[in-house]
Amino acid sequence: MDYICGPFAVVVSYLAEFHGRQHRHYIMLFVGLSISIGALTLPTMAYFMLPVHIYFTVGTLRFHTWQVFLALTSVPSLLSGFLHIFLPESPKFLMSQGYYTKALASLQRIYAVNKRKSRDTYPIKTLTDATPERTDEAQDPSKRDSVALRFRKTKRKFIDGLKQLKPMCTTPYLGLSARVYCLHFCQIMCVNSVRLWLPQIFATMHTFEVQGISDRSMCAVLGLNLLRRNGTTATREECDIHQQPETYRDNIIVAGIGLVGFLLIFPLLSIRGVANHILKVSLFICTFLVGGLYFATSTLATLIIAAVYLTVMGICASTVIGMCVVVFPTLMRTMVLLLIMTFGRLGSVTGNILLPFFIQMSCWAPFLWLSSLMAIAFTFSLFLKVDVQQSLN
Repeated sequence: MDYICGPFAVVVSYLAEFHGRQHRHYIMLFVGLSISIGALTLPTMAYFMLPVHIYFTVGTLRFHTWQVFLALTSVPSLLSGFLHIFLPESPKFLMSQGYYTKALASLQRIYAVNKRKSRDTYPIKTLTDATPERTDEAQDPSKRDSVALRFRKTKRKFIDGLKQLKPMCTTPYLGLSARVYCLHFCQIMCVNSVRLWLPQIFATMHTFEVQGISDRSMCAVLGLNLLRRNGTTATREECDIHQQPETYRDNIIVAGIGLVGFLLIFPLLSIRGVANHILKVSLFICTFLVGGLYFATSTLATLIIAAVYLTVMGICASTVIGMCVVVFPTLMRTMVLLLIMTFGRLGSVTGNILLPFFIQMSCWAPFLWLSSLMAIAFTFSLFLKVDVQQSLN
């Protein structure tokens, strides 16, 4: 599942364990803010880069603008993976495993970095908890374990790992996690269907502006896209596409509004009632926002509705992740987050498979389907208790 979800679930769990309950919900929202910054950076790069013609060869390989663009977008992931090497291990996780000596060393390292002081000046000298102290087995370099012994050790560690995950299949975590999986599946299926569909909608509306077509309703946009799809014939040609900068303008505006929305929600999280009910209220509002796209008859109306919808849904996703971080214990937290992300990816894939079928059915069918998904997600949220300020388990 790490290959499906990437390091996101690990990073979220890692950040939560380094912050107390007073600031943890802000940290989770800051993760969403960082995602919004990335969502703004991507179309901005495309705005300035993709219209430019770039072509060069390296041996027998030919590179165009879009390939250089993809190469640049991979740099942040590469840099992030490199910087993770220098991060300390989570003391809370180490203590939950019984490695108190390692946990103390990690805390001393964090103290030295934050305070710019020697590790020896850290005031706490010993750590203790209910879990008995564990140490790594010393390996004599002159002796090597047999294959059978290594297999037994690996088997024992695997069984110990399964025992740690056993609470996931029992109450109260089984029912809670199942509701969260279903909620995230529905909301990600809906929001990613809209997000990935939006550039095509804006590109079509831009075509209407250039051609002087006054009817820019959703039915007109869907009708034109359907005609293009049916009239397209497969031809083999070199991919060297250059879009006009205006094609990405609306996507930049949507991402910018999302960034502003995250900045505005930060002060409201200091109000406990807002923080605990923001998920239900947001999903309820989004049920009508996504249906309201059907009634949009201009580029401006589509832009405003889509921007508000994606912003609120980004806040919903951050709230769900933040809730799961504090509800589930340390030993199962990362696995639960990985499963949540996996269900989200499955929802995204399923949504992009089903959306074209609903578009071919009628003009209103995709919007009715998306509104139904949001209504289901809202129903699941009614059975979730969100308390972002409770202590970590």
